[in-house]
Amino acid sequence: MVLALLLDFANIAGGLLLAAVLLQRLPKVGSDLGLAARAAAPYGWLVGLVALVTAGYYLLVHLTDGPRVFHFEIVGLGVGVALLWDRLRGRSGPGRSPARTNGPPGATRTEPAVRAPTGAALLLAVFGIIAVIVGFQGLLTPDY
Repeated sequence: MVLALLLDFANIAGGLLLAAVLLQRLPKVGSDLGLAARAAAPYGWLVGLVALVTAGYYLLVHLTDGPRVFHFEIVGLGVGVALLWDRLRGRSGPGRSPARTNGPPGATRTEPAVRAPTGAALLLAVFGIIAVIVGFQGLLTPDY
């Protein structure tokens, strides 16, 4: 029961972290969502680890005892791998490099315009929205 809740909340939180690039483009709430996503981004690896462990556990349980493999587990594995990808590959992601300002010291930097995601970023953002929907569906679905 508790592991199922952890999987659902990890799908929701991980999906929001993955979809933040796309959700920033929403009018009136996008800037706040972007700010929240930047604040939560350092803890994304923890959400990915919880998603990977709980989804892996339920995948093994449902493969051996049944009744069948559910889509919650597949999405949880995807969220976990997507959030842990840089750590799994041993590379430094773009969020880990120190920010530089293009001006004199002490100058304030204005936020750049939010660009539309393309390619892999768009694919991950759409997968993040799917993960949020699946996470909410998991909260409303009885445990088997």
